[in-house]
Amino acid sequence: MKYVVVLYDGMADYPVPALGGKTPMMVAEKPNMDFLAQKSEVGLIRTVAPGLKPGSDVANMSVMGFDPMEFYTGRSPLEAASIGIDMKPDDVSLRTNLVTLSEDDLPYEQKTIEDYCADDISTEEATELIKAIQDAFGGGEFDFYPGVSYRHCLIWHGGTTELGSMTPPHDITGKVITEYLSDCPAAQPLIEMMKKSYDILKDHPVNVARKKAGRRPANSIWLWGEGKRPALRPFKEIYGIDGAVVSAVDLIKGIGNCAKMEVAEVPGATGYIDTNFEGKANAALDMLSRNDLVYIHFEAPDECGHRNEPENKVKAIELIDSRVLPILFEGLKKYDDYKIMILPDHPTPIVTRTHASDPVPYLIYHKNKEVKGVDTINEKTAKETGNYIDHGPDVMRHFLND
Repeated sequence: MKYVVVLYDGMADYPVPALGGKTPMMVAEKPNMDFLAQKSEVGLIRTVAPGLKPGSDVANMSVMGFDPMEFYTGRSPLEAASIGIDMKPDDVSLRTNLVTLSEDDLPYEQKTIEDYCADDISTEEATELIKAIQDAFGGGEFDFYPGVSYRHCLIWHGGTTELGSMTPPHDITGKVITEYLSDCPAAQPLIEMMKKSYDILKDHPVNVARKKAGRRPANSIWLWGEGKRPALRPFKEIYGIDGAVVSAVDLIKGIGNCAKMEVAEVPGATGYIDTNFEGKANAALDMLSRNDLVYIHFEAPDECGHRNEPENKVKAIELIDSRVLPILFEGLKKYDDYKIMILPDHPTPIVTRTHASDPVPYLIYHKNKEVKGVDTINEKTAKETGNYIDHGPDVMRHFLND
């Protein structure tokens, strides 16, 4: 038996005025997903338990079968594991975004966050900027490590996670940052670095060139997602099978690394609609030849939700359907039996531009045990089936065993 999970990050949504009051899942042309939905178990699953923040960290851990209430130690440590950082027991890791703040004469605290990803800055440009930040602040209590695109990592040696509210920047795009800067005394060294980073980065040659090219500058770091060294158990130890992960983002690759799963490195995988869709699909099939389960993660729908791009969110769903699912279907033909699960990790509603905790639609297709499903899968049709999984981490065992 082979198992494939296709995770459309942030695909679920609320009705979007720009889409005629429909959700992107309702509007998207997705014949391959709907083909499966007609022969699958379809329902809703709560991936984010009450009391937890609806981040991709918590939600993906749940879908992968790890209970965040038991294993979660923070978002950034998972990303640090992907980068290859060997965190010590007294280290604290923080996600370091490169963001665009308003270029005005106002004090740092009164600036507006214009873009949480600085126009999806390239990894090459970002690496130069993070080096400048490391040169300024690193080498002692703090060390900065480059990641992918706008996503990077700070290791605070001997740090604390008691930092008050370190707000994710994608939650406050377009807002003045004043009330989102933690006033916790322990966080002040971090806030001071954020302030000083603006002066370091605003006239950096990388940003001068970006502005000349009509792109937003990455003129500040933004710190959040603090946590201690991860404590995940190996996937095989829990479920008895070998697993693999395909993703463009360090968070998901980090979960895979911590769970002792095989993790792919796919050239051209970006985490947006320009990603190497075919490369990720083929990597998944390659990994499936030596593993029992592969978890294929696509970040693009989530990014489009954060950016308030309804048309691109629809396009992201359609691209995965047309450029990934056919390759998977063809590659799976050689196996006597297999199961496919398709779902988002959480909603990323266009109207709010941030994550939500609402239950999300899922489908589970079993080649040798097809069932009557729904004509097309979306938030509404999934709810109408009455199938509901209230505890997200249960879905993996349900997928493997039922």
